[in-house]
Parts: sequence; structure tokens; C-alpha cells
Amino acid sequence: MTTLPSSFTDSFKAEPYWWDHTPLAESTVQTPPESVDVLVIGSGYTGLHAAIQTARADLSTVVLDSHAAGYGCSSRNGGQISTSIKYNYPALEKKYGEAIARDILTIGKASLDYVGDFVKQENISCSHNNCGRFHGAHTPRAYDAMERELEIPNPVFNSEAFLVTRHDQYRELGTERYYGGTVFPHYASVDPGQYHRGCLTTAQNAGAKIISHCKVTDFTKHPGGHLVQTKKGTVIAKQIIVATNGYTTNLTPWQQRRVIPIGSYIIATDEIEPDLIDKLMPTNRMLTDSRKLVYYYRPSPDRKRILFGGRVSLSETDPVKSATMLRDELLRLFPELKKIQISHSWAGTVAYTFNSLMHCGEQQGVHYAMGYCGSGVGMASYLGRCIGRQVAGTDTDPIPLSQINFPTRPLYTGTPWFLAPSVWLYRMRDRLPW
Repeated sequence: MTTLPSSFTDSFKAEPYWWDHTPLAESTVQTPPESVDVLVIGSGYTGLHAAIQTARADLSTVVLDSHAAGYGCSSRNGGQISTSIKYNYPALEKKYGEAIARDILTIGKASLDYVGDFVKQENISCSHNNCGRFHGAHTPRAYDAMERELEIPNPVFNSEAFLVTRHDQYRELGTERYYGGTVFPHYASVDPGQYHRGCLTTAQNAGAKIISHCKVTDFTKHPGGHLVQTKKGTVIAKQIIVATNGYTTNLTPWQQRRVIPIGSYIIATDEIEPDLIDKLMPTNRMLTDSRKLVYYYRPSPDRKRILFGGRVSLSETDPVKSATMLRDELLRLFPELKKIQISHSWAGTVAYTFNSLMHCGEQQGVHYAMGYCGSGVGMASYLGRCIGRQVAGTDTDPIPLSQINFPTRPLYTGTPWFLAPSVWLYRMRDRLPW
């Protein structure tokens, strides 16, 4: 039996903190039907939002997952919701032209709004909060870059973002490690476990069947659409939606060659005294910083703990090893927490792309949405909805992100052999003092 470090609580769990309040849904024992209008592969946010749309359009809909429903990053993320697009307008316009650049930014804003509207309309209890985000500058140069960025006009929407100087930083965060930062006041947060459960319930209420522990092993063209082989039987599906994001496999090799799976690691602290957490995190904002290897963190919805996540190793590791490294980074920001232990540590796999944009569309008769680049709560929900409406025929307008090239690289087949040297280079860059 492995002896855990003294920095771990006696009740330490190597699984998401969110699962304490919202355990994964019970395993189903259903077998797939012989035929179905729409078969969705993946039961995360993308797949469930797609299924809601197709089921509400009176299409028979089945969602299959090789694990429990929501086992992947939809119940493992930090619960941050932003406008998702990493490029500003001039960069997008230069690359794709004015019309597509505007449309992409519009989708980013729409994804943020959509989650809030969806939660309200479906009466989902998931601690949704328009709390905003503080983005810390880890060097003076990073603060200068933030200042320049805010001077760039956005012709689509006004983020109302504003700078916070280092002198006034204490109003946002109780640390001296940043040189000021930017506040995005309209960004939001959720409890991702509760949010996923709400999406799952909504899909089921719409008429979609969710079948967990039913791995899809192969599918081929068939006169009725697609002949789908699963661990629980064979299905003829008129339409297929691939919603696997960071868990995409060689089941869909074209998509696998275009997403880069990257592990992201998170810890939850033990409970913290109210006065101390009020000092360190005086607001309920989400928190990130300007490093290439970004750390993202927040108070828990009940403000009793801190959840702290990021990339801490060159190669993938296990949550017990990553926990100690994440705690070291947490203490670097907040030395006052040196006596606080870790109660949970876990990991999830996100999907990046070679152009840092999410993508959706249809490839050889298979619909897909994926590559959320760490912004999956809002964008997976919204693009899942969009793909579902496309398949249902309730929205035939092209999705802007389906109109741009989904790039890959020569020799890349889905295993990111380049990840370790890239992480090392980013880490060295982040350590530069200017």
C-alpha cells in the first residue's frame, strides 16, 4: 500500500472533487436499438447538447459512451466559462477575412451567453455565476501586453474588460506574485458535475437514450446510413455525431489526427477558514494567469476550498504525483496556505488544435465538434447545440467554425510526441523575469 504524503488529508481521493456532490450517473444495462436516426458517440457536453436538439426534433437519438456518462472532462474541468476564442479581431481578420472573423467572435460571445440561458431555461441547479475572471500578469511585460490588447477594438462586442494595477490587485487577489492584471467581468462559472448532470437529465427528458459502458468499436457505410459495431450489439444509424474531444481515438482517424490530447491536472484543498479565503480570494472570480503554461483556479462554489489546476509535468503523470507539484505552485502564490492539505487530485484530457481554434463540421458523412483548447464548458455546449441543429435540419446556416480549415501536421497520428519538448520550452519562457 502506497504511503501518501503528509500534505494529503486522511480521506484523500484521487478523483474529482465535483463527484462528492454529483457522483457519475449509474451504469445502464441497455443494449442499443437495431436502428436509430441519430447515434452520438460521447456523452459529455458536446454529445448531450447535440442529442437534446435531435431528440426535440423527433429524431430517435441514442448517446453511447465507453465509460460512465460524463466520465471525461465534462465532470473533471474547473468550471470556467469565457468567450473561448483565443485570437483578437485583427489576427482573425488577417487569417480568415472580415466576415468569418466577425462570425467567429460572435460564436465566442454566443457560447458564453448560451450556457447561462440554457441553465435558466432548463432550471438546472449548478451554481452558475456571472462572477467574471481575473487574469494575472506574471511579469511586467505581460501587464504591458494586456494594456496593448485592451486598446485593440472588437467590432463584434464590448467585453468591458478593464485593467487592475499591481497597487490595486489586492481587491481581486491576495498575492504579490502578479504585476496587475485584467478583469473580464462577464465571464462565468459553474459546478461542472452538476451542470453535466443537468445536461444529462435534459437530454433524457427530451427523449434521448443514454447508454454507458458501450464502446463503439467500428462503423462503416451502410445503405441505411452507417453500420455501427458496439460492445453491446450492432446499430444501423442514419446519422453519426462524434463528440469525443480529448478522448478521440482511431475509431475516427481523420479527427484523431487533428486534435492534440493534453492532460490537465487539478487539486482541491481541504476546507479553509472563512477569514483566510476572504483575504486570498475576496471575490468569487475565476482566476488565470498570463503564462504559456497557464494555471487556473477558483474558490469552490461554497467558498470553503480552493481548486487549483494546470500542467505540471513534461509528460502525462498520475494525480497523486501531480498533486504535490500543484500544491507547490499554490503555495508560491499563497504562502499562507502552507498548513492546508489536499483533499482531492484528478486529471482530465483536453483537446488542443494546431491553430488554437475549435472546429466542427462533417467529414465523409460523420458530423463532429471538438478541439476546444481548454474552453470546453461554453464552447462544447454551444457547438454541440449547433451540430445537433444541423443534423436535425432545424438550422441550415453554415457554422463559421466549419468553414475554416481543420489542420493537422505531417507524421502526426494522434500521439503528441512533441508535447514534452514544447512544455519544456514554454516552462523556460515562463521563467523569464521580463
